[in-house]
Amino acid sequence: MTEREREILTLISKNPLISQQDLADRLGIARSSVAVHITNLMKKGYIKGKGYIIRNEKYVTAIGGSNMDISGFPHNTFILNDSNPGNIKLSLGGVGRNIAENLCKLGIETKLVSPIGDDIYGLKIMEECKMSGIDMSHCLFLRDHPSSTYLSILNENGDMLGAIASMDILDKMSIDFIREKQHIIKNSRILVVDTNIPADTLYYIASNFKDVPIFVDPVSTAKALKIKDFIGLFHTIKPNKIEAETLSGIEINSNDDLIRVCDYFLEKGVSQIFISLGSKGVYYADMNTKGLLPPLDTNVVNVTGAGDAFMAGVIHSYMEGYEMKKQALIGSAAASLALSHENTINPNLSINNITKKLKELNL
Repeated sequence: MTEREREILTLISKNPLISQQDLADRLGIARSSVAVHITNLMKKGYIKGKGYIIRNEKYVTAIGGSNMDISGFPHNTFILNDSNPGNIKLSLGGVGRNIAENLCKLGIETKLVSPIGDDIYGLKIMEECKMSGIDMSHCLFLRDHPSSTYLSILNENGDMLGAIASMDILDKMSIDFIREKQHIIKNSRILVVDTNIPADTLYYIASNFKDVPIFVDPVSTAKALKIKDFIGLFHTIKPNKIEAETLSGIEINSNDDLIRVCDYFLEKGVSQIFISLGSKGVYYADMNTKGLLPPLDTNVVNVTGAGDAFMAGVIHSYMEGYEMKKQALIGSAAASLALSHENTINPNLSINNITKKLKELNL
C-alpha cells in the first residue's frame, strides 16, 4: 500500500460515505487521482466495493483444489464389462473448496483461490460455491482446460471398484498467479492451503507470506512429499498417521512415537500439530502442551469430508484465541457432524450445533 492509499483508507475508515471530491479536497489532490487510488485499493482487497465498505479483518483465504465428483452406485452386484443399472451422483469436492464451504458455515468470510475450467462443471462449481457464501472472485478461470473432475465407480456395498482423476488443471496454479493475489493473501487473518497445487507454488506461498499463519492439509501421502523439505514454514499442520510418518521419517507405533514426531515438527518451526488417528482420535501438540483426544461418539454415515470439517473447526477456534485442547475439541465436533451426514459437507454444520454436540457429550 502506498502512503497516499494509506491516507485515503484512513479517511474512508472514519467516514465510509465520504465522497471522492471531499477526499480530494482534504488531501489537496485532483478527484481523478482519488478515483485511481480507490480503484487500486479495491484491487488490493482493502475496500470491498461501492460505498467504500472496508474489508473484514477476519477473512480467511483458502488456496487449493475444487472438484466435480461423479460417483456411480449400482442397484445390484456390479458386473464388469456391462452396463449396470444404478444411480449417479454429482457433488462438489476438493479439499481447499470443502474447507472454504465449512468455514462459511461457521460464519467466517472466506475467499477461495482455485483453478476452474470454463465448462459445465466449472459453472456448477461457481454457482454452488457462491450460494454457499464463498467469495469466488479470486479464482483462476481457464478457458482451455476442463475443470478438475473425479469419476468413481462403487460396488453394491459402497466400496470403490475404481476411479479416474482428471485434475491437470491444478498444475496451472502458478507462482505468477499467486503473486497477483498477494494483497488478498497478505491481508488474510489465516491462509489455508492443500497440497493439490504444484510444489513450487506451495514453496512460494510458504516462504513469501510468513506474516500470515498458514494452515496446511497434506491431502495424501504422495502429495505430502511436496512440502516435506519446508514443513517448518507452516504454522499449523493436520496430517493423518501415515502422512505424519512420511513428513517426519518417524514410524508411529506408540504414544512415545507421537511425542517424537510432534517434537520433530516443532523443532522444524511448526507451531501447531494435529495428527488424525482415525478410530483412536486425534493427537495435538504445540510448544506448551501435548495430548490425545479420544474420538467423539458418532453415528458414522459417510467418512468423506470429516478432515475438511475438522480443519475448519480448528481455524475457527484459533481465530477465537482458544488453546490447543479446545481447538481439537471443536475440530473433532465439526468432524463428527460431517461423519453423521450423507453429504460431504453437512448442511447443518454451525457453531451452535458444534456447541450443542459438545454439551451432549459433557465436553
